[in-house]
Amino acid sequence: MIYNIVFFIISSYIGIRTIAYGLYELKEKNNINGGICVITLSLFSLIFSNISMWLF
Repeated sequence: MIYNIVFFIISSYIGIRTIAYGLYELKEKNNINGGICVITLSLFSLIFSNISMWLF
C-alpha cells in the first residue's frame, strides 16, 4: 500500500513537470502540435500507470 502512494506522488510530480513543459512548448515556442502531443501522452501515461499500479 505504501508503495502505491509513493508511486502516485512521484508519478504526479513527473506528470506535472511534463505538462508544464508542454505548456511551455505551446506558449513560448508556438509549437502547437508538439505541445498538445506532450500533454496528451503524459496524461495518458500518468493515468494508465496509476490505474495499473492500483489494480495489480
